[in-house]
Amino acid sequence: MSLIHPFKAIRPHPPHAADVSCPPYDVISTSEARTLAEGRPNSYLRVIRPEIDFPVEVNPYEQKVYERARHNLAALLDSNILLEEDEPGLFVYRLVRDGYRQLGVVCTVDAAEYASGRIRKHEKTRPEKEDDRTRHLDISSVHAEAVFLAFRDDAPTADDICDVLVSATTDRPLIHFVADGVTHTLWRVANPETFQSLFEAVPDLYIADGHHRSAAGGRIATERAAKNPAHTGDEEYNRILAVVFPQRELKILAYNRIVKDLAGHTPEVILDRLQTIGRIEALSDGVDPTPESAGTLGIRLDGRWFRFTFPPESIDHDDPIASLDVSLLQKRILEPLLEIGDPRLDERIGFVGGIRGNAELERLTETDAWAIAFSMHPTSMAELLRVADAGEIMPPKSTWFEPKLRSGLFAHRFETTEEFAR
Repeated sequence: MSLIHPFKAIRPHPPHAADVSCPPYDVISTSEARTLAEGRPNSYLRVIRPEIDFPVEVNPYEQKVYERARHNLAALLDSNILLEEDEPGLFVYRLVRDGYRQLGVVCTVDAAEYASGRIRKHEKTRPEKEDDRTRHLDISSVHAEAVFLAFRDDAPTADDICDVLVSATTDRPLIHFVADGVTHTLWRVANPETFQSLFEAVPDLYIADGHHRSAAGGRIATERAAKNPAHTGDEEYNRILAVVFPQRELKILAYNRIVKDLAGHTPEVILDRLQTIGRIEALSDGVDPTPESAGTLGIRLDGRWFRFTFPPESIDHDDPIASLDVSLLQKRILEPLLEIGDPRLDERIGFVGGIRGNAELERLTETDAWAIAFSMHPTSMAELLRVADAGEIMPPKSTWFEPKLRSGLFAHRFETTEEFAR
C-alpha cells in the first residue's frame, strides 16, 4: 500500500512562475547557477543554491549559507512572489518536450515508507551530498524540491490513476509556461481522496531521481521525531515532497562516458584489444553511431566512430546488474583496458547526459582533454525497476531522466511551530 498526502503548497503566483523557476540543484554547478541567476533576484536558485549570494571563496557548507536559503525563501513569500496555500491539496504536474508528455501527481509521501523499503531505491548516496541536503532541510524546515518517484504499470490501479491524472487536466491550470524547451503546467486536484484511494492499491513506489533528497528527508523525519516527546507519526516532518509518475510515461536517456586518456595505449592497440572483447566495426561518415539496442556501444576514438557489440551469449541476463550496458562497459572495457577503477572516484572519467547528444562527445574528443567517448544505449525503466526490486544498486550515472522536474513550482513546509515559522 502506498500512502500519498495533500500538503499546503508553497508555489509561485502565476505571473511569476517562469521567472522564479529554475533547473534542479543537482544538474547545474554553482558557477552555472550564478550565471543563470544573474539579473534575476527572484530566481529560486537563491533558495536551492544559496551559495551564489556569497563570494566564490565562501564555503558553500557554512551555516550562514543555509540560513540565506531560509531568508531568501521568506523574502519571496513576503514580497508575494510566492504564496503559501491555506488548505492542503494535491496537484497534477505535466511536462511536455517535443510532443512527449509526462503527467504526475504532486504530493507528500511517508518517510517511514522510505525507511522500510516500500519506496524502493537503486542508487547509493554520497555522504557529503546527503549531509548538504539534510542541513538545508533542517535549517529551512522546508522541502524545497521534490523527489521524482514512479509506480509500476502492472500495479492494480495503474490504469485508473492514469485516467484520473488526465481528467484533472481539463480544468483551468494554476501555472503554465515554457522554459528550456519544456512546457510546464500545474493543476490543483479537485478530488484528492480519489487519488489517495487509488494509490492505496499500489504496492510500492520507486525513486527515479532524488536519492539524496529522499535520504535527507528520512534523516530529518527521524531527528525531528526524536526531539518531539509528543510525536504521533502524523506530523508534517514525517513526510517527503514528491511527484509520482506512471512507469509508462517516463523517458530515460543514455548517460554517456568519456575518458581523458588511453592508459598509455595507442588508438591502434585499443582497437586491437576491443576485437578480443567483442565485435567492432568502423562507421562511415554520416552514419548515426547511437546504439540501437542493448549490448551495443558507439565508440569515438581518434576522430572516428565505431560500433561495438558485446557477444550476446556472454551476457548473463539473469543478473539484473551484470547485464546492464553500463556494467558491461565498466567490467570489460573501462576497468581492464583503460584502468578506470571506481568510476565514482576516478577523475579520469566523465559523464555526459544523453540530452547533449553525440555531437557533444565529438566536440569533447576533438580537444586534448578527452581521448575516447562511449555512446550508450539507455537503461530502460524495466531494468531500473528490476534492480530496485532485487535490492541492488545501479552503477553510478546509469540513468538520465528527461524532461527534468522544474524547481520552484512547489515546496512543502514541514514545521509550523513558532520556532520555525517565517
